[in-house]
Amino acid sequence: MSRSRDRGADFQRHFEGAQTLDGLLDLAGSALDSAQVLERMRAAHAEGTASSDAIPALFDEEPRFPSPEIALRLYQNLLGLWELVAEGKRVRLDDEARPPRPKKVKPTAPTPFHPGAPSGEFVEAAWRYLEDDAKARTRFTHAFENRQDALLGALDAAALTDEGYGVARHLLLELYAMLELGWPPGLTSVQPAVLEADTDAPPVPQPLKDYADEALFEAEQDEEQPLPSQELEVVRRLVHRGLAALWGARKER
Repeated sequence: MSRSRDRGADFQRHFEGAQTLDGLLDLAGSALDSAQVLERMRAAHAEGTASSDAIPALFDEEPRFPSPEIALRLYQNLLGLWELVAEGKRVRLDDEARPPRPKKVKPTAPTPFHPGAPSGEFVEAAWRYLEDDAKARTRFTHAFENRQDALLGALDAAALTDEGYGVARHLLLELYAMLELGWPPGLTSVQPAVLEADTDAPPVPQPLKDYADEALFEAEQDEEQPLPSQELEVVRRLVHRGLAALWGARKER
Protein backbone atom coordinates (compact mmCIF):
# COMPACT_ATOMS: atom_id res chain seq x y z
CA MET A 1 0.00 0.00 0.00
CA SER A 2 1.39 3.42 -0.96
CA ARG A 3 1.97 6.26 1.47
CA SER A 4 -0.54 8.46 -0.36
CA ARG A 5 -3.24 5.86 0.22
CA ASP A 6 -2.22 5.63 3.87
CA ARG A 7 -2.72 9.38 4.30
CA GLY A 8 -6.09 9.21 2.55
CA ALA A 9 -7.24 6.46 4.87
CA ASP A 10 -6.20 8.54 7.90
CA PHE A 11 -7.97 11.71 6.76
CA GLN A 12 -11.31 12.10 8.51
CA ARG A 13 -13.59 15.09 8.20
CA HIS A 14 -14.37 15.89 11.80
CA PHE A 15 -15.09 19.16 13.59
CA GLU A 16 -13.54 18.94 17.07
CA GLY A 17 -15.06 22.13 18.42
CA ALA A 18 -14.43 25.85 18.44
CA GLN A 19 -11.53 25.81 20.88
CA THR A 20 -9.55 23.34 18.77
CA LEU A 21 -10.33 25.08 15.48
CA ASP A 22 -9.46 28.51 16.92
CA GLY A 23 -6.01 27.23 17.88
CA LEU A 24 -5.42 25.66 14.48
CA LEU A 25 -6.51 28.81 12.66
CA ASP A 26 -4.12 30.88 14.75
CA LEU A 27 -1.23 28.53 13.98
CA ALA A 28 -2.04 28.78 10.27
CA GLY A 29 -1.93 32.58 10.42
CA SER A 30 -5.66 33.20 9.95
CA ALA A 31 -7.26 36.24 11.57
CA LEU A 32 -10.64 34.49 11.76
CA ASP A 33 -12.10 32.56 14.66
CA SER A 34 -14.53 29.63 14.55
CA ALA A 35 -17.66 31.78 14.73
CA GLN A 36 -16.50 33.88 11.77
CA VAL A 37 -15.54 30.78 9.79
CA LEU A 38 -18.97 29.27 10.47
CA GLU A 39 -20.70 32.47 9.33
CA ARG A 40 -18.70 32.56 6.08
CA MET A 41 -19.31 28.88 5.41
CA ARG A 42 -23.06 29.31 5.82
CA ALA A 43 -23.06 32.26 3.44
CA ALA A 44 -20.92 30.40 0.88
CA HIS A 45 -23.10 27.30 1.03
CA ALA A 46 -26.24 29.40 0.60
CA GLU A 47 -24.72 30.87 -2.56
CA GLY A 48 -23.90 27.41 -3.92
CA THR A 49 -20.14 27.73 -3.50
CA ALA A 50 -18.20 24.46 -3.31
CA SER A 51 -16.00 23.65 -0.33
CA SER A 52 -12.95 23.64 -2.62
CA ASP A 53 -13.54 27.36 -3.22
CA ALA A 54 -15.02 28.37 0.13
CA ILE A 55 -12.25 27.04 2.36
CA PRO A 56 -9.26 28.68 0.58
CA ALA A 57 -11.20 31.97 0.69
CA LEU A 58 -10.95 31.88 4.47
CA PHE A 59 -7.27 32.85 4.22
CA ASP A 60 -6.08 36.27 2.98
CA GLU A 61 -2.64 34.79 2.32
CA GLU A 62 -1.26 31.32 1.78
CA PRO A 63 -1.65 29.55 5.15
CA ARG A 64 1.52 28.51 6.94
CA PHE A 65 1.80 25.43 9.10
CA PRO A 66 4.37 24.44 11.74
CA SER A 67 4.05 20.81 10.64
CA PRO A 68 2.15 18.59 8.19
CA GLU A 69 0.17 17.21 11.13
CA ILE A 70 -1.19 20.67 11.97
CA ALA A 71 -2.18 21.22 8.33
CA LEU A 72 -3.93 17.84 8.23
CA ARG A 73 -5.84 18.50 11.43
CA LEU A 74 -6.89 22.00 10.34
CA TYR A 75 -8.39 20.77 7.08
CA GLN A 76 -10.04 17.83 8.82
CA ASN A 77 -11.79 20.32 11.10
CA LEU A 78 -12.65 22.78 8.33
CA LEU A 79 -14.10 20.08 6.08
CA GLY A 80 -15.90 18.52 9.04
CA LEU A 81 -17.48 21.88 9.83
CA TRP A 82 -18.39 22.35 6.17
CA GLU A 83 -20.18 18.99 6.11
CA LEU A 84 -22.24 19.98 9.15
CA VAL A 85 -23.25 23.20 7.40
CA ALA A 86 -24.01 21.40 4.13
CA GLU A 87 -26.19 18.84 5.92
CA GLY A 88 -28.11 21.56 7.73
CA LYS A 89 -27.13 20.26 11.15
CA ARG A 90 -26.98 22.48 14.20
CA VAL A 91 -23.42 23.51 15.02
CA ARG A 92 -22.78 24.15 18.69
CA LEU A 93 -19.61 26.12 19.30
CA ASP A 94 -17.89 25.47 22.61
CA ASP A 95 -18.67 28.90 23.98
CA GLU A 96 -22.38 28.59 23.28
CA ALA A 97 -24.61 27.73 26.17
CA ARG A 98 -26.11 24.28 25.96
CA PRO A 99 -29.89 24.42 25.61
CA PRO A 100 -31.57 23.23 28.81
CA ARG A 101 -32.85 19.70 28.66
CA PRO A 102 -36.61 19.48 29.00
CA LYS A 103 -37.57 18.16 32.39
CA LYS A 104 -39.14 14.76 32.36
CA VAL A 105 -42.61 15.05 33.79
CA LYS A 106 -43.35 12.27 36.23
CA PRO A 107 -46.81 10.76 35.69
CA THR A 108 -49.26 11.64 38.45
CA ALA A 109 -51.52 8.99 39.92
CA PRO A 110 -55.23 9.85 39.87
CA THR A 111 -56.93 10.99 43.06
CA PRO A 112 -58.50 7.95 44.80
CA PHE A 113 -62.28 7.66 44.68
CA HIS A 114 -62.43 5.93 48.09
CA PRO A 115 -64.83 5.74 49.89
CA GLY A 116 -67.12 6.33 46.91
CA ALA A 117 -67.18 4.91 43.40
CA PRO A 118 -65.05 5.70 40.33
CA SER A 119 -66.23 8.24 37.80
CA GLY A 120 -65.55 8.19 34.09
CA GLU A 121 -62.90 10.85 34.65
CA PHE A 122 -61.13 8.66 37.19
CA VAL A 123 -61.11 5.66 34.85
CA GLU A 124 -59.64 7.78 32.04
CA ALA A 125 -56.99 9.28 34.34
CA ALA A 126 -56.08 5.86 35.74
CA TRP A 127 -55.72 4.41 32.24
CA ARG A 128 -53.42 7.24 31.17
CA TYR A 129 -51.35 6.90 34.33
CA LEU A 130 -50.85 3.18 33.77
CA GLU A 131 -49.92 3.85 30.14
CA ASP A 132 -47.33 6.50 31.08
CA ASP A 133 -45.76 5.03 34.23
CA ALA A 134 -43.91 1.82 33.39
CA LYS A 135 -42.78 1.29 36.99
CA ALA A 136 -46.32 1.51 38.33
CA ARG A 137 -47.53 -0.85 35.61
CA THR A 138 -44.85 -3.38 36.53
CA ARG A 139 -45.65 -3.07 40.24
CA PHE A 140 -49.35 -3.75 39.69
CA THR A 141 -48.56 -6.63 37.34
CA HIS A 142 -46.50 -8.35 40.02
CA ALA A 143 -49.18 -7.72 42.65
CA PHE A 144 -51.88 -9.09 40.34
CA GLU A 145 -49.90 -12.25 39.62
CA ASN A 146 -49.08 -12.82 43.30
CA ARG A 147 -52.48 -12.06 44.84
CA GLN A 148 -55.12 -13.02 42.29
CA ASP A 149 -54.46 -16.71 41.70
CA ALA A 150 -58.18 -17.46 41.40
CA LEU A 151 -58.61 -15.06 38.48
CA LEU A 152 -55.60 -16.46 36.67
CA GLY A 153 -56.78 -19.99 37.39
CA ALA A 154 -60.19 -19.25 35.90
CA LEU A 155 -58.54 -17.96 32.75
CA ASP A 156 -56.34 -21.05 32.51
CA ALA A 157 -59.35 -23.34 32.91
CA ALA A 158 -61.35 -21.57 30.19
CA ALA A 159 -59.27 -23.13 27.39
CA LEU A 160 -59.05 -19.85 25.50
CA THR A 161 -56.87 -19.22 22.48
CA ASP A 162 -53.68 -17.25 23.08
CA GLU A 163 -55.40 -14.11 21.78
CA GLY A 164 -58.46 -14.58 23.97
CA TYR A 165 -56.37 -15.32 27.05
CA GLY A 166 -54.20 -12.28 26.39
CA VAL A 167 -57.19 -9.94 26.06
CA ALA A 168 -58.89 -11.23 29.21
CA ARG A 169 -55.73 -11.21 31.31
CA HIS A 170 -54.67 -7.74 30.21
CA LEU A 171 -58.11 -6.27 30.82
CA LEU A 172 -58.51 -7.83 34.27
CA LEU A 173 -55.02 -6.61 35.17
CA GLU A 174 -55.96 -3.06 34.15
CA LEU A 175 -59.21 -3.18 36.13
CA TYR A 176 -57.36 -4.56 39.15
CA ALA A 177 -54.77 -1.76 38.94
CA MET A 178 -57.49 0.90 38.61
CA LEU A 179 -59.21 -0.38 41.73
CA GLU A 180 -55.93 -0.49 43.66
CA LEU A 181 -55.24 3.11 42.61
CA GLY A 182 -58.68 4.31 43.64
CA TRP A 183 -59.11 2.28 46.81
CA PRO A 184 -56.09 2.83 49.12
CA PRO A 185 -57.11 0.14 51.66
CA GLY A 186 -56.48 -2.31 48.83
CA LEU A 187 -58.14 -5.49 47.60
CA THR A 188 -58.21 -8.97 49.05
CA SER A 189 -57.63 -12.06 46.93
CA VAL A 190 -60.69 -13.11 44.95
CA GLN A 191 -62.21 -16.40 46.08
CA PRO A 192 -62.68 -19.07 43.36
CA ALA A 193 -66.35 -19.65 44.25
CA VAL A 194 -67.18 -16.04 43.35
CA LEU A 195 -66.13 -16.70 39.75
CA GLU A 196 -68.37 -19.71 39.23
CA ALA A 197 -71.58 -17.75 38.63
CA ASP A 198 -72.61 -14.36 37.33
CA THR A 199 -73.05 -11.83 40.09
CA ASP A 200 -73.49 -8.11 40.39
CA ALA A 201 -73.57 -7.99 44.17
CA PRO A 202 -72.36 -5.46 45.09
CA PRO A 203 -73.21 -3.64 41.84
CA VAL A 204 -70.19 -2.73 39.72
CA PRO A 205 -69.88 1.00 38.88
CA GLN A 206 -70.94 1.75 35.33
CA PRO A 207 -67.67 3.52 34.30
CA LEU A 208 -65.73 0.32 34.97
CA LYS A 209 -68.25 -1.74 32.99
CA ASP A 210 -68.11 0.75 30.14
CA TYR A 211 -64.31 0.59 30.07
CA ALA A 212 -64.35 -3.20 29.94
CA ASP A 213 -67.00 -3.32 27.21
CA GLU A 214 -65.17 -0.75 25.09
CA ALA A 215 -61.93 -2.73 25.36
CA LEU A 216 -63.73 -5.93 24.35
CA PHE A 217 -65.34 -4.18 21.38
CA GLU A 218 -61.89 -3.01 20.25
CA ALA A 219 -60.59 -6.57 20.58
CA GLU A 220 -63.42 -7.81 18.36
CA GLN A 221 -62.67 -5.13 15.76
CA ASP A 222 -58.88 -5.56 15.83
CA GLU A 223 -57.54 -5.51 12.26
CA GLU A 224 -54.72 -8.00 12.81
CA GLN A 225 -56.14 -10.56 15.25
CA PRO A 226 -59.85 -9.95 15.92
CA LEU A 227 -61.48 -12.17 18.52
CA PRO A 228 -64.12 -14.48 17.00
CA SER A 229 -67.64 -13.73 18.24
CA GLN A 230 -67.98 -17.10 19.97
CA GLU A 231 -64.78 -16.69 21.98
CA LEU A 232 -65.55 -13.04 22.62
CA GLU A 233 -68.64 -14.06 24.57
CA VAL A 234 -66.57 -16.39 26.75
CA VAL A 235 -64.01 -13.65 27.37
CA ARG A 236 -66.78 -11.14 28.10
CA ARG A 237 -68.35 -13.45 30.70
CA LEU A 238 -64.99 -14.06 32.38
CA VAL A 239 -64.15 -10.36 32.46
CA HIS A 240 -67.56 -9.36 33.84
CA ARG A 241 -67.36 -12.01 36.55
CA GLY A 242 -63.79 -11.06 37.34
CA LEU A 243 -64.64 -7.36 37.55
CA ALA A 244 -67.56 -8.04 39.87
CA ALA A 245 -65.32 -10.22 42.03
CA LEU A 246 -62.61 -7.56 42.19
CA TRP A 247 -65.12 -4.86 43.10
CA GLY A 248 -66.43 -7.08 45.86
CA ALA A 249 -62.89 -7.75 47.12
CA ARG A 250 -62.33 -4.18 48.36
CA LYS A 251 -61.05 -4.03 51.91
CA GLU A 252 -63.04 -2.03 54.41
CA ARG A 253 -59.95 -0.30 55.83
